[in-house]
This record gives sequence, C-alpha cells and structure tokens, in this order.
Amino acid sequence: MNKQAQLLIRCAWLSIATAIFTIAFKASGYYLTASVSLLSDATESLVNLVAAVVALLALKTASKPADKNFTYGRGKAEYFSAAIEGALIFAAAAFILFSAVSRILHPQPLEELGLGLIIVLIATTINATVGIFLIHMGKTHRSPTLRADGAHLLTDVVTSIGVIIGIGLVWLTGEPVADSIVAIILGLNILWTGYVLVRDALAGLMDASLPEDYIRIVVETLNSHARTDLRFHGLQTRVSGRESFCNFHMLVPGSMTVADGHELAEDIAEELAEKIPGLSVHIHIEPLEDPRSYEDIPEGHIPLGGITDAIPDVVVRALTEKE
Repeated sequence: MNKQAQLLIRCAWLSIATAIFTIAFKASGYYLTASVSLLSDATESLVNLVAAVVALLALKTASKPADKNFTYGRGKAEYFSAAIEGALIFAAAAFILFSAVSRILHPQPLEELGLGLIIVLIATTINATVGIFLIHMGKTHRSPTLRADGAHLLTDVVTSIGVIIGIGLVWLTGEPVADSIVAIILGLNILWTGYVLVRDALAGLMDASLPEDYIRIVVETLNSHARTDLRFHGLQTRVSGRESFCNFHMLVPGSMTVADGHELAEDIAEELAEKIPGLSVHIHIEPLEDPRSYEDIPEGHIPLGGITDAIPDVVVRALTEKE
C-alpha cells in the first residue's frame, strides 16, 4: 500500500472517531432536552458513522493494486462508497421527517435548552473542522470517498445550525412546534445532499469524462504539437476514483519508423502526465495517409479543433473515391 493510500485510510479513521464522539454527544443532548431536531442531528451522525466505515472499506479496496481479475485496478470502489452514503442519507432524512411530523401531532415540552445548545455548538465545531479537512484531502488526492464523507459532515454542520435555531426559537417563544418545523426543513435539506452524492457517484460508475479544465489542458497540449504531418483525433477521457484515463489516436507519416513513433508518443504522454497528476495516457499510432485512420471517430470522442480536425486533401479524395 502506497503512502497516499495510507494517508487516506487514516483520514477515514479520523471520520469514524469524529462520528462516534458526536453521536455520544448529541444522543446525550437529546436525552436531556427531548428535542426532535436534536434527535434528527444525532440520527444523521449515526449515518455518518456507518458511512465512514463504508468509506474505510472502500479506500482499502481501492488501494489494492491491479491484478489479473481487475486489470484496471479497483478505483471505482470509491464510487460505491459515495452511492451507499447517499442512500443512507435518504434513510436518515425519512426518519427525521417522520419524527418531526409525529412531534407536531403529539407536542412535547423541551427541557435543559441551554445545555442542549452548548452540546450542539461543540459537536458542530468538531464536525466543521473535520469536514473541511476531509474535503481538502479528497480534492488534493482526487478521492470521491473523502469528498463525499467531508460533504456529509458539513451537511451535519448545517443540520446542527438548524438545531441551534430550532432550540433557540423554542427558548424565545415557548412554542415546541418550532423545533419540529426546523427538523422538517433540515430533513428536506438532507434529502438534497443525498441526491447530489448519489448523482455524482453514478456519474463516476458510468465513466464520466475528466473535468472541463483537464480536458482543456489535454486539447491545448495536443494542438501545440499538431502540424501538417502530425495530427490527433479520437480523444476520450474517463475518471475512475483517484485515477484518470485519457486515450487518443496520433496520426504520423507512414514512413516514420516504429521507434520514432513510439518515442514521440512517449514524450507527449509524459508531458500530459506532468500537467495532470495521476493521468494514465494511451496513444494509438496510425498512418496519416491511410483513409481507414479516419473511419473510427465515434460520437463519444472529444473534438480537438484546429489542424487536428483537418483531414489531408489526399485522404479526402481517397474517401470520396471509395464512396
């Protein structure tokens, strides 16, 4: 296991420890106050714990090297973690909404509101700190699992802020129903967070393309090398967890030696890998003069523009005669 994987796994353990601490804190707060919004907050922290354990398992799986059964590695395991976390959020939101509606139908006075506020403030500070750290690590190391885990903790922070508002309103107005109304609003917000996590995870499982900024770097790099006797087409990209893949066709004169073509392809691949860390580049070399080199450009390929999309006149004539 490399150092990056070890670091990400330690981050997952940090998330687990944070979830356990906040569950204990918030559960005690609910016991003291009987606040349904605080119960909602504690429920989401319980989901955080389950999600953090799933994230740990996903990171351990994704860190395993490629083998004969998984020749591209297991990077997509992280997307399963994010999807499961989103589904758990849906379940937590359903429980929160049910509890809030029940409390509206059967009101119950709240107690120890001051102590409840202190408990929520401490838990919120911890979650906010760890959540921001996990998102930073997830972006730095291109880990969808840590980004999802951090986003979930920040959702918990939003929930906790809502709890503070709800308890504060009850404290000021003496109306317990304010607590339940806040809980319903929080449940709907959590539903949206779950939707976003599931949507992004499914996009990763469906081999979504690299971000637009990265695609722009690839296109600009290829265009900087393009000339009348060196062209590119058929660009495809995809993201798989912390790994990124890019493949395209490089068209060179048929007279170029295999060694020269290979050397040129390696130089371009190394340049792209330096500009986009973690990018795996696959280049298919084709003869520039062969019309068949231009017949394998499906709709899924990314346009390159400029000279790279300009088919040589000799090839145009050959293609026209063939038709």
